[in-house]
Amino acid sequence: MRPTAGVTFGGRYELSSRIAVGGMGEVWKATDSIIGRAVAIKILKDEYMGDPGFLERFRAEARHAALVNHEGIANVFDYGEEQGSAYIVMELVPGEPLSAIIEREGRLPSDRVLGIVAQTGAALQAAHDAGLVHRDVKPGNLLITPEGRVKITDFGIARIADQVPLTATGQVMGTVQYLAPEQASGHMATSATDVYSLGIVAYECLAGRRPFTGDSQVAIAMAQINDTPPELPSDVPAPVQRLVMACLAKKPEDRPKSAAKLAQAATALHRGDLRLAASYVPQVDPQPAAAPADATVVMAAGSDAPTTALPASAGSAATRTQPPAEPEEESRKRSPWTWPLITLLILLLVIGGGTLWALFGQQKGDPGEETTSKTTSSQTTSKTTSPPTPQTGAINESDVVGKTVEEAEGFLRGKGFTNVTAQAGNPTSDPPNIVTKISVSGQSVRFDEPIVLTYTVPFGEVAPPAIATGPSEVNAKQTFSVGLGPASCPAGLQPQGFTIDQNQIGAGVFVTLNGNTAQIEAKNVTADDTITIVYTQTCTDGAKPYISGPSEPLTIKVKAAPSNGGGNNSGGGTGTGG
Repeated sequence: MRPTAGVTFGGRYELSSRIAVGGMGEVWKATDSIIGRAVAIKILKDEYMGDPGFLERFRAEARHAALVNHEGIANVFDYGEEQGSAYIVMELVPGEPLSAIIEREGRLPSDRVLGIVAQTGAALQAAHDAGLVHRDVKPGNLLITPEGRVKITDFGIARIADQVPLTATGQVMGTVQYLAPEQASGHMATSATDVYSLGIVAYECLAGRRPFTGDSQVAIAMAQINDTPPELPSDVPAPVQRLVMACLAKKPEDRPKSAAKLAQAATALHRGDLRLAASYVPQVDPQPAAAPADATVVMAAGSDAPTTALPASAGSAATRTQPPAEPEEESRKRSPWTWPLITLLILLLVIGGGTLWALFGQQKGDPGEETTSKTTSSQTTSKTTSPPTPQTGAINESDVVGKTVEEAEGFLRGKGFTNVTAQAGNPTSDPPNIVTKISVSGQSVRFDEPIVLTYTVPFGEVAPPAIATGPSEVNAKQTFSVGLGPASCPAGLQPQGFTIDQNQIGAGVFVTLNGNTAQIEAKNVTADDTITIVYTQTCTDGAKPYISGPSEPLTIKVKAAPSNGGGNNSGGGTGTGG
């Protein structure tokens, strides 16, 4: 059932206006007619209803979100499937996604970002405590209310900690610009994965841009794995910078220990307590032992919340790096002629050594050449004694087959293989974009060796068949022929037959169907009535049927039977088709 204003789902949720369109479905504002409250209803797109993988992900979103009861996570009220549609009824959150705020305002102030991080971290911790990893934390999934409250939405690809992730759809599990390195490498997501993604969100809010970009998804994934994030703008307070960079650590164990610790550290920094923040995330203060009992709090203009707290005695960067003053007594003992005399002595030694070498040296030729030779020899010796750079790596077929193409390419490039390409396999009913074969595997594969990944592609859609052929007029109670087809199936599928829509045929009665010829009897039909022929084509891969859309209708006019009582002119009359 296609969502439009005025349509009712579940016998109680009447749609009023569309809020947004996402990858899996549309979100509409609706009214619950039973209890009279406004709700948001997310409706799975029609094209995904026939895909068991997408439908299961949609059901999983409803189950996952219902597991958590927290003010920072949008509530789920109901779920249903009817008339070819599936829908989730959720809390209607007033406000807008954080992505829209960033697009409109650019950079956000530090104290505001700390508030967003603190609220999101607390809500994520509630999900983690329920055994749920979100796996797609990004600005588009964080709704901000007019009061500044954060609501997390879209648990469509979330994973229960003790379950196998839903990869049957062939979709990348997460948005590549916010993927943690372990996700981009094809490893399992954990609560630390959500912490990394929230760090990317915080970076984007503070800098007005994402830390990692590229020309393709694979390039961005490789940057997530290998590259160091660019420094944040200098006007972002140093403790806030260190908190964000701690979240973006490549190794999960180097990040804040939990989303709760991150939320507590952000809250402490928002209040101006650097030492308390460091007790939750030690990376916030690299020199906690030097922190004094008091601290200087820097306030944002026009705000009652501190943007950061800087230790009063920790000193500026210039103070910490300035060398210690030289003791006066030692300075007084040193003669002002000391350095000139030392310089003169060194110069005399150099001149004398050169003269002796010129007079008594046994080596002929240009001393410059000898020096160069010795230097080259020394360099050569140094090079031969250093450990050689590895030229090969191991590839296990099981590490790649079953992954999506993007995950497999990211995994291989992360191991150092540089010549990776992908090619489509034969059409199949299996989930699309899944690697089924790798051209090279083994324990000693050259890093520059060509590697080809073969991946699944779906069968093409079965096109609606051509309009049926037959007479334009028939007599009442006449039996006549109608031609169907010809059969046409996408590559890899075989024709299975045709089906006439009995609901569309009207007054006519379907008698027999032999191949692509149907016999229709105009039974109990009065003059000036019509018969409508609409049919579909079925193709198969040997196990699963694939049904086309309906053909264009063939409309046949029925006229009164001849006055001579000819009645049933089987196979004759005004003509046949096919």
